[in-house]
Formats: sequence, structure tokens, C-alpha cells
Amino acid sequence: MPIKKNLYQEYRCYCNTPLNCDRPLQTVIDTPEAKHLPVKYCTGCGFPAIIAQNTEIKGNRIYKVTSFLGTRGLGRMYSGVRIDNNQPVVIREYLLPNRSFNDEETRQRKEKFQRVAGVSLADGRNQNFRLINAVEAIKDERGERCYLIIQEVDVSQTLRQYLQENGAMEASQVREVLNQALQTLQFLHTQKLRLPANQIQQGMAHGNISLDSILIKLEKNQNHQSNQQFYIYFCDLAIYESLFEHPTVQASQAKPEEDLIALGLAAFYLCLGRDIDSNSGQPLNPKDDRLWSNTDSHLKLFLHQLIGLDTPFESAEIARKALLQLPKPSQSNSFTTSQQEEKQEKGWNKTWFVFWGILALILLGGGMWYFLRPKYPSLKRENPLWSRLVPNFSDVPNLPPREFTYTAEKNSTWGFILRQKPQTTKLVEETLTKVSNTTFNYQAVQSPDVRVRSLPLDTVRECTIQSCKAYFAITSFPAEDGGLKSQAIASDGLLIYVAHSKKDSNLPQLLKGKISLDSLRKIYTGQITNWKDVDKNLPDLPIKPYAPTEPEAVLLFQKRVLNDDPQSIANYKTVTTQYTQATEETTKVIRAQFDENQAGIIAFGIIGKVWNQCNAYPLAISDSDNKGNAIQPLFKPEGQPIDPDIDLCIKRNYYIDESNFQRYPLGNQLFVVYPKDNSLPPGGSAFCKLLITREGQSLLQKAGLVPLLSLPENACQ
Repeated sequence: MPIKKNLYQEYRCYCNTPLNCDRPLQTVIDTPEAKHLPVKYCTGCGFPAIIAQNTEIKGNRIYKVTSFLGTRGLGRMYSGVRIDNNQPVVIREYLLPNRSFNDEETRQRKEKFQRVAGVSLADGRNQNFRLINAVEAIKDERGERCYLIIQEVDVSQTLRQYLQENGAMEASQVREVLNQALQTLQFLHTQKLRLPANQIQQGMAHGNISLDSILIKLEKNQNHQSNQQFYIYFCDLAIYESLFEHPTVQASQAKPEEDLIALGLAAFYLCLGRDIDSNSGQPLNPKDDRLWSNTDSHLKLFLHQLIGLDTPFESAEIARKALLQLPKPSQSNSFTTSQQEEKQEKGWNKTWFVFWGILALILLGGGMWYFLRPKYPSLKRENPLWSRLVPNFSDVPNLPPREFTYTAEKNSTWGFILRQKPQTTKLVEETLTKVSNTTFNYQAVQSPDVRVRSLPLDTVRECTIQSCKAYFAITSFPAEDGGLKSQAIASDGLLIYVAHSKKDSNLPQLLKGKISLDSLRKIYTGQITNWKDVDKNLPDLPIKPYAPTEPEAVLLFQKRVLNDDPQSIANYKTVTTQYTQATEETTKVIRAQFDENQAGIIAFGIIGKVWNQCNAYPLAISDSDNKGNAIQPLFKPEGQPIDPDIDLCIKRNYYIDESNFQRYPLGNQLFVVYPKDNSLPPGGSAFCKLLITREGQSLLQKAGLVPLLSLPENACQ
């Protein structure tokens, strides 16, 4: 639940809210010598003053304060720069005033702050789930302050500030806020996360959701508010924000179900344009039915469930699925007052006439779309990103009229994708080589050892105006240095598969369609060599653990399944030496060997080579021995995961569900990597922009990749 404001009652502030008082700022402005003082306090009550301009904050890097931005929640915000590279940052200052916290409380909270302030995916994936995260957490060793350093993003307006400037949101906008917010909560609640001190935990509740901890980024150059596109970001997680509550406040363990309630209340306030009753000064009560409008009754019922006034949703994922299945509002999307409803009733005849006119236009437009629609297939409608993408390659502006050479690892996912013919007899490589007046020539290179060095990335790093062998690279692993920019263009990953036999007792059925990462680890390091040792109900049959030949796929397996452990990797190489071959060859022999009781092959391979064949069954994967949480990425047309009873040889429209795939333990992304140097021709950003169009995402999906679900606003810049 949202953190309550701390009034620091030990300080006799004239406005009774020292954190939001302007006198600490005035102290710095009015005191010429303030910049020379190591510690500054408000001249009125003694509360810690605003940090003076040009003050340096030292952590792993040194940062300099440039200006005070304001307060949010329990912290103050400053703009700043990282001194060694002059990169802009946002500095969030937290206070532990000595009149409110004793020395031991201060010490404990500072230490915990450094341990928990910031989260990332435990497996190292670099995915954007619209969560404002910290670059560094710094404790002031001798003072009363802690600092959170945030890489500057052009997102600073809270939903509260948005309401103050724009008033209530329309129902369609509230739906989109909920859609994006629930997607982020689904990620936060279910993913395996890593904290700064290297602790791993399965999921985390936000615990501090309110109009002040949800930020909104409006797309630029949009004139009509009702159609304005935006992105929603979460910030100020309770795991570290609550450390700066007054010691008398008893912190409780944040729970995912409380996040859903808090989000529902925030959406309720967005509908109304305010959260406080002007007469009582208390928060508006969603139980007061007079506050609700009937113009979007479906959204109202949904919010009742989200807030808990009706049967609550069990998870963010279930709530989001229900949201996406809501019927569209039958009337205006805006929340109206009773007076507006009365006017609508008086003007019923006019509205009825307009309704039929609009319906006729919709039918006419639908007919035109049917005959003039693009020839490439659409992604599923529930993908929230789809409607925001540029439609076609031809709609991408400012493509540079020149030739670019680019690269990727030899025998990689990208090389496979380029050889596919997803729609016609034309290869993907042919489609992407010439777009308008821009030419992209592909040249693969082979790294001696991708674990040690990526030759494609090294080639891009060496690109200069005078000489450039490759302007960008396509890779399964993002660059980790400051000179290159990595932008995800699609999701990829590994499928673990066994023989899909027609025998009465076959491995998919005996395994109940799933396997744990721990069992995989033991199989591929030689600790388990017979299926009966995986489970007593399995046959007495030798295991042959096969591996593919793609270096990036093997590296991903070693990172995700073997946890990058050197001894496990050495054992893996010993076990798989005689069983390493192309995935296409493995899928040819896997069923025959099982049917003839020779061996039970288990293998892994990239999605594009495994998902659309029927000799092998892709297993659901769990990240623990509790296989109840196993994730199956392949879905039936009816919207349910496949099961071992299915006959994959009966061709149907099986697909990878994008939303479900975000939780798949062996999922990964494919990146375009290009130099940040703006003096170079923008080949990488141009290619990237093409691939994140609807046409590009559809092309990649048909070729064997998984479309993206989200993009940062500065994608491909």
C-alpha cells in the first residue's frame, strides 16, 4: 500500500511538512557561504537543507548536483551529471534526520539501503519493463543522507501532476494505463530478481503504488489529448523507500495483492481527476457509487474487482488478461457527471442518429480495410505494442540513401532467420537487403570463442568514419560497454525437447510435459544418465543429451541452465562432445531412437528450429523441482498451452504467446548493436527502425522469433 507522508514531528517546521517546505531551499539560496559548508540545515527548524549546486557525491563514481527539481514521496530530486563522462543523471536524496533516527537506526537503514536499492533480472537479461531503476545506491558515511543515482530518462511527470495539468483521463486512457501497469507488475511479481548485494529472490511486490509513484511519459507532437499515446513507469519501490519512514511507523511486508488494490485505486482517481474529497480532506471512497459513471460499465466492474470490492483477481497476469478481454465502451469513453447524463438523455434522438452514422462509417471502413489490408499477417490483437508501431517499411522516415555492411555470429539465430521464407519464395535476407534507397549487406564472422570475445561486437567497435567493416551487429547478447547501444528487436530463446512418439508410453506423457532446470543441469553434467533416475515412473532407458552447433545458443544454455559455473561447463563439454550436431539432424533421428528403445534423446535448440516440427515435443520448463510453475511457451490456437496428448503433426496454428513468454526461464532477446557515435552514418538505427515496424515484427514472427511486448521511447535513436 502507498507509504504515508512522514511529518518529522521532531522538527518544528512552520508548515508542518519539512520535506516539502521551501525554507530548506531558501537556506541555501540566502546563504552565500552555503556551498562551502559540509552540512547545511534549515534556519527555521534545523531540518537538513537542500543540497547546494555543484556539490559532489562520491560512490563508485563521482556525481555533481546541478539543480534542485523538487520532492516526491520520501525523497528529494536533483538533476546532476556523472563527472567522468558528463552523462546526465537524476539524484534522489533520502534523509535520516538525527532528531528522528538514532545512530543505530541510521546505520542499519543505510546498510540495508545499499543492499536492496535496485533490482534486475537474475539471469542477466536486459529487458525494459518500464521500471525506473538505480545505477548506484550511495550512503553518506558521516551524514544523514542516502542517494539513489538514476540514469536520466525523459520521464518526470507523476500521475498526480498529470491530473493537476490535464484533469481526469478518458476511460480508454485509463484502460491503457492499467494495461501497461499490470504488465510491469506481472514482471515484478513473477520474475526471478537480483538485488544489488547479489541476493536472488522470486518476485517482489512494489508496495508503494500511488499517483506519486507512477510516472507518465507523453509522446511528443500530439495535439489531441484523447488520442495521446503515453508510457507508464513505476518508481520508488517500498523495499527501499520504506527505510526512510519515521521509526514509529511499523513497516509491513509488501504483498502482490496489495499492489493490485493500490493500482485499482489509482485508476479510480484517474477517472475522477482527483483523489481527495474537497469537503472532508479524505481520500475519495470507491464504495460511494455516486462517484462512478456508467459510461464504461465494463471498466467499472473491472476496477471493482481490482480494488477488491468484488471477487479479487488472483494475480496481475489474470487481471491483465481480463482487462484485454473487456468489451469496448459502448458510449463515450469519458467519465461524465449526472448533469451530462441528463443532457445525453434529452438529446437521445440526435445521439441515435449519430450512432447509426458512425456504424455505417465503421462498416464501410471495415470493408475497405478487408480488401486493402496489408499482405503480411497481423500479430495477436492483445499485444499492447502493436497499435503504436509504424505500419510498414515504407512509412519509416529519413532512411539514409547508402549502403551499410552489418554482421552477426556465423551459425547464429540471425543467420537462420535470414534463410527463412516466411511468406513467399523470397528469403528474409532478400527482403531486408534493399529497402527504398538503403542497402544492408550481411557478412557473418566467426568468433574463436564467444564466451571470451564476440568478434561481431569487436568489429562494430572498430567502426570509424575512415574505415568501417560493419556498422552494426545482430546478436543474442547486448554490448556491455558505453561505446555501443543495444536495442532489442525480438525475443528468442531455447526449447528443450524430447521424442514425440506415438507409442502408448512416450516421454512427453511420462514427464507430464515438463522438466526442471535442476534435472536439466544434472543430465547435461553427467550426474543423471538414465531416465529412471529423473523419475521412478520413467522407463529404464539411457539418456543421450544432444546439443546444437550454434555458439550463441550453447552460451545461453550454459548461462541459464548451468549458471555459468566453470566446472559444470567443463562437465557439459565432456558429456555432449559426441552428441553435438545440427538441430535439424537431431529432430530427424530423435523419434526413431526412442521407438526402437535405443535411447531417450533430450536436446535443446533455438525456437525457430524446434517449434514448427512434429518429431520432437518442446517441454515446459520450471526453475525449481516444483514443476507446478513450469512455463510452456507453445500455445494452441484456442489460447491454451500445448499438452503431451496433442498430435503436433496435425498442422494447426500453434504459436508462441508473447506475454507468457516473458516468464519463460530460457527466453532471451535478439539485439541490434551499433555505435553511439553520432558522427557515423546511422545504419544500425535505420535497420532497427525497420524491424520494429508492424511489417518488421510480423516478418520476424513468421521466420521464428517472438514479437516484442514493449519498447523504450528512445528505441533505435
